[in-house]
Amino acid sequence: MVIEVHMTLGKRAGESPDFVGFRMRGQEVARLESFSDAVFGFALTLLVVSLDVPKTFPDLIATMRGFPAFALCFLFLALLWNGHYRYCSRYGLDDGSARFLTCLMLFLVLFYVYPLKFLFNFSITGLLFGGPAQSISITRSEFSTLLVIYGLGFAAVYLALLLLYLHAYRMRDALELTELEKFDTRYQIFRLVTLVGMGLLAALLACVPFFRNWSSLVYILLFPILRTSRTINRRRRMRYPAAQSA
Repeated sequence: MVIEVHMTLGKRAGESPDFVGFRMRGQEVARLESFSDAVFGFALTLLVVSLDVPKTFPDLIATMRGFPAFALCFLFLALLWNGHYRYCSRYGLDDGSARFLTCLMLFLVLFYVYPLKFLFNFSITGLLFGGPAQSISITRSEFSTLLVIYGLGFAAVYLALLLLYLHAYRMRDALELTELEKFDTRYQIFRLVTLVGMGLLAALLACVPFFRNWSSLVYILLFPILRTSRTINRRRRMRYPAAQSA
């Protein structure tokens, strides 16, 4: 079976600024990447605190109270965009599977925006200003359902990105990945599996009333887990000669 691959193999591509020794195969902006940027930009517009300009000072204060939640939502989308950008830069794949999985991820991102904004507005505004966000009313059972939706959405978005990396690893021979690049790809797969697993675990805990409060703590655990794995990975990749060259 012939699989179409569009990448810059004809000339020596630059190295990744994040991982020394990883050759960048997608330096030229492709239509797929441009489409992804446009969708992420549209998703950010859906997160805007208010599309209306405040007309009174109380309206301005009420709008500004939503900015902490907006900032966290923006950060989450920026991390997703950066993850997809790195994927495109490293592998430069533009075949049918890559296009389908990218479109799937973008669809999930657009679906995920509203639960993300709702949860962060409700939680962050209440935490910082001593009460739930204005005009937001929710029961305990509904909040549990919201946590489940958030966890499943979190897992689904990163699952789509995971499938993209698995596709790239399956194409490792066509991409002519070096041993170091295969190692780095496996590490990215491990990180994404961890993110998907944590999202599913958080959704599962939210289904049980007794463990509902633990659901949010699962996401906090991601920081030490991923940080530790990154430190271990850096030590292991130094075994490869290509990783030692500056």
